Amino acid sequence: MHVPDGFIDAPVSIAAGVAAAGAVAVSLRGARRELEDSAAPLAGLVAAFIFAVQMLNFPVAAGTSGHLLGGALAAILVGPYTGVLCVSVVLLMQGVLFADGGLTALGVNVMNMAVVTVVVAYAVFRALVKVLPKTRRSVTAAAFTGALLSVPGAAVMFTLFYALGGTTDVPLGKVFTAMVGVHVLIGLGEAVITAATVGAVLAVRPDLVHGARGLSTPLKLRVGGELVDAPATAPAAPAGGPRSTRPVWITGLLTALVLAGFVSYYASASPDGLEKVAADKGIDRNERQHAAAGSPLADYSVKDVTDTRLSGGLAGVIGVGATVAVGTGIFWTVRRRRAEDLTATSTSAAG
Repeated sequence: MHVPDGFIDAPVSIAAGVAAAGAVAVSLRGARRELEDSAAPLAGLVAAFIFAVQMLNFPVAAGTSGHLLGGALAAILVGPYTGVLCVSVVLLMQGVLFADGGLTALGVNVMNMAVVTVVVAYAVFRALVKVLPKTRRSVTAAAFTGALLSVPGAAVMFTLFYALGGTTDVPLGKVFTAMVGVHVLIGLGEAVITAATVGAVLAVRPDLVHGARGLSTPLKLRVGGELVDAPATAPAAPAGGPRSTRPVWITGLLTALVLAGFVSYYASASPDGLEKVAADKGIDRNERQHAAAGSPLADYSVKDVTDTRLSGGLAGVIGVGATVAVGTGIFWTVRRRRAEDLTATSTSAAG
C-alpha cells in the first residue's frame, strides 16, 4: 500500500506530513516508556523483519497480491509507540533507498501504514486480551484479529486522503469499495503472518512480547477430580539474572536475511492491492516518477548486477542491514534518553 507521488495533491500531502511528524514525535516520547535495556536492539530487529517480510508479496486474487504492513506485529511485539517508529523507519528506508513509496507521499504512507495500522490493531488487541482467558492462545487470537482489521483500516484512511486531495476524478464510492474489498483479503494474510510470528515468539520467549506482559496461566491442581487454581506464590528470580536476548536477536536477523535475500525471489510479481485498484480505476493517471528512481537500489535491485536473483537478493540483504542499523540506532538513542530522564528524576527526588 505504498502510495507513490502524484496520487494525492500537495496541500493534503503536506498536511499528512505534518500529522505524521506529530505522530512520530509523540511516539518518540511514548517509546521511552516501552524501551527497556533489551528492547532497543529487538525493536531494530522488528523493523528489519518487517522490511524483509514486506518483500514477500503473496497472491490474494486473480492478478493481485498483498504484503505485510506490519503495524499490528510491531505494536504487539514491542509496544504501540515503538511500533509506529518501527514501521516509519521501514517506510523511510524504502522511500529513500529503494524508490518504493513517494517521498512527497511519505506522510501519507506513515499515517496509513504506521499510525492507523498500529492504532486499530492495538486497540482491538487490547480489548480482546481483556475479555479472553489469560492464555498464550488468546494473545495469538487477539493478534490475528487486530492484524486482520488493521489492513482495511489503512485502506479506509487512504480513501479519506483521496477524498480530500485525490488528483484524479474517480467516484469516491468506487475507490472505497475497491480498496476495502481487496484489503480485507490482504488482511487475512497479514493476520496469519502476525499470529504465526507472535505465536512463535510466545512459545520461546513470552517475556519479549509487549502485548503479553502480565500474562500468566495459573498452575492447576486436581482436587476431588476437579482442576482448581494453585495458591499464588511469589515468582522466583531467574538464576544468573535476566535471560539474554542474543539468541533471539541472531535467529531473527538470520531469518530476515534469508527471507529478503532468498525467499523474496519467489514472491508474487502481481501488483499489490493499491497498485491494482489504481490501475483499474484510473487513480494512477497523474503518478509522478519517484525522485529516487535513479538510486543504485531502486526497485529492490542492485544497479549493474545483471543476474535477477542475485540482484534482488543483494538488495534485500542491504535493506535488512540498513534498516536494522538505522532502527537500532534510533531506539538506542530513545532508550538512553529514558535512562537520562530516570536519572534526573532520581537525583531530583534525592535532593
